[in-house]
Amino acid sequence: MGTVYSHLLPKHEEFIRKQRIFFVGSAPLSSDGHVNISPKGHDVLRIFSPNEVAYLDLTGSGNETSAHLKDNGRITFMFLAFEGPPMILRLYGKGNVILPGTPEWDNMAKHFDNLPGSRQIIHAKIETVKTSCGFSVPFYSYDGERDTLQQWAHNKSEQDLEDYRKKKNSISMDGIVTPIGESFGNINKIKES
Repeated sequence: MGTVYSHLLPKHEEFIRKQRIFFVGSAPLSSDGHVNISPKGHDVLRIFSPNEVAYLDLTGSGNETSAHLKDNGRITFMFLAFEGPPMILRLYGKGNVILPGTPEWDNMAKHFDNLPGSRQIIHAKIETVKTSCGFSVPFYSYDGERDTLQQWAHNKSEQDLEDYRKKKNSISMDGIVTPIGESFGNINKIKES
């Protein structure tokens, strides 16, 4: 049976800090929109308080979470115990996107390592914390981080990354303009390209 909390307890924070991967879920308000679940690796998550977390989001082939946060703000984080005692921990809340070049970025980015391809920070106020058994989650061993994404970003110029984000990160698969898309201005030209 799951247990619900109004905030993270110290034991939850300790559990989160041990995890090598977490998952982020979001969805548009539209009933025919796509639900998105994204895995996140690397040391990108920070806990700021029992009701506030954020992660450094790296450039990827899509930007669904960002679009969904702009659409309705809903976000869920999921952490799984792949070793040790079984547990699933979910954080439910409202999120927002923080882009480089904003005062919010300057305040928040100092808490993260500056990884190649950093495109935005996903910030969330947590409303509900829920634990469940995780009895059927298999054991997995951690062999290390993949460096493929960071190497890809490292080999791109800032202009290459901006062009890629303009093409791949500006509009969700359901047609929602992301904050990155808004930052490029004329979204009609982006849609046509």
